[in-house]
Amino acid sequence: MSRPDALASYNALLSTSPRPDVTAVLQSIIDAPPFSFDKSARSEALRTILQDLKNVGPKSQSRLTSQDAALALLAVKTLGKNPTGSELLATPATLATLLSFATTFKDEPEAASEALRCIANTLLLFPEARTTFIERQVNGGDVCFNLLDKAMVPDQIFILSRILFLVTVSRSSLIISFVQDKRHGRTIIDVISTKLDILLICLLSGAKLSREAMTDLLKLTFNLLVHYPKLVESTPQPGASQNKDDKKVMGDAWHSDLDSLLAPLLRVFYSLPPTFPSPLVSPLTHTLHALIAIPVTPALAPTWFSTPHSRAASSSSGSPQLVNVGESGSPPRASTLDRALHVLQGRRNSRSPSPHPHITGDVLLRAYDLLEVTFAHYFPGDIDVDDISVRRRPKEEKLDDTLDDIGAPLILLITRLCLSDEAGARTRLRDWLLPADLDRSSPLEQRADTLGRCIRLLSSVYHARLKDSVGEMLFAIANQDPSTLSAMVGYGNVAGFLFNKGILSAPPPPTTDGVDIGSSDGRAINPITGNTMPQPEPEEMTEEEKEAEMDKLFVLFDRLEKVGALPKDQNPIRKAIQQSQQG
Repeated sequence: MSRPDALASYNALLSTSPRPDVTAVLQSIIDAPPFSFDKSARSEALRTILQDLKNVGPKSQSRLTSQDAALALLAVKTLGKNPTGSELLATPATLATLLSFATTFKDEPEAASEALRCIANTLLLFPEARTTFIERQVNGGDVCFNLLDKAMVPDQIFILSRILFLVTVSRSSLIISFVQDKRHGRTIIDVISTKLDILLICLLSGAKLSREAMTDLLKLTFNLLVHYPKLVESTPQPGASQNKDDKKVMGDAWHSDLDSLLAPLLRVFYSLPPTFPSPLVSPLTHTLHALIAIPVTPALAPTWFSTPHSRAASSSSGSPQLVNVGESGSPPRASTLDRALHVLQGRRNSRSPSPHPHITGDVLLRAYDLLEVTFAHYFPGDIDVDDISVRRRPKEEKLDDTLDDIGAPLILLITRLCLSDEAGARTRLRDWLLPADLDRSSPLEQRADTLGRCIRLLSSVYHARLKDSVGEMLFAIANQDPSTLSAMVGYGNVAGFLFNKGILSAPPPPTTDGVDIGSSDGRAINPITGNTMPQPEPEEMTEEEKEAEMDKLFVLFDRLEKVGALPKDQNPIRKAIQQSQQG
């Protein structure tokens, strides 16, 4: 069938037409190239198919039946991918109609999902439709919230999360309503927490679309974390601008209504399995974006830092640690997520579950391990961080993000944890990067480890955000003291970073403030390079040279004695002579 005849063929269908004929015509519309329909034909096709879908019923004369609904809505979605002629889809009436199909075709799950996909596609192509969708005449926000609350499979959660993400990209009263109003006793925060746990189980078991569903749910979560504190009276955070005329930015304020999002986000952060070849991809990258939007407040610190700090005690397999994180003294009851993860983990390594099955972990250790793996992957060996092969790698791995986009949020998370210094996070990271037995005999910037890569990034030309974030991380573990930072890695390696912070000259020697800076062999450290300096070999002196040096010292101290700068009884030469005479 030729493409121009597809619309005519559809209009020629009758309610009595054989189902194979209906299917063939709809499929021809779906298979048509993007520009096969002009504006008027596209608009007419959309209007006709949508009207037939509205008329579906046991006694109707519609060309379509409920069994045709999924394919018909796929045709609508396909036509709607070209905005020219698809303006009908962005109107309140059509949005309401599509939304009604999500419940009308409840016995046809694929048709209901296709209706929601049509809405998501429309909201993406027509940004103005996002406001229309949440207004009272459509009420799409509330309807999708309720559908998301009931959704149990990744496909449903994915498309509903995508819709809610799009309508919360901009600040609106809908966000306040979602967070504050309890529908069926639950807010959006409660729903997101539950769905993250469900999707984690699905993802670990390899369920289709679970990774995509979690990614879009995390995007929705990020919108709430960023916008809600700006829309309500919130608590200013350290470092926030005190000028009331300045607009709030992420991190300037926080509201306790969002506190309960931290625990499920950390569960995802600890439990997501490793990926290959790139260790940082979605949904882990989106988990990091959400986590860096949450401050380390006194109320949240016990959740952020919920396990003993021991790198050696962590699981070498990268699996989440299973320990008790209940606020009370008694062990908490195992949740569905906990039990499912025990089953999955048992299949992987045949270990018995912990008696306290709540999932938690060492957030700083997890983040640092990811940093080491990521740096080793993108900066193998001692390669120049600006090497063209490094810059090409994300594209070769078909990633949409740059290395700055991939790595900077992880380093920012580590830096914020160190600045909070809950139970010595700063000291722990310093010990990992710069251990007491660090070999400083060769240039630090040439090391093929995380420290060497960090120092090389400080002089990077192509990775500006990584360069700045690594500098801030090192500054944090140096107690934000430029002298200590210079002593740790050498002023020459951090001079550019300090200059950009307004420190224009070499800082004075450090007081170290409890920071142990030294070399494994006890040799002095070069303050410019951070390397150990060779110990000068003692020179052998002849007896005549020794006597000449003694004469010089005698004359020097005698001169000091005569001008009154040195009391007679404090002259070491005079004391030595007197002792020799007495002996």
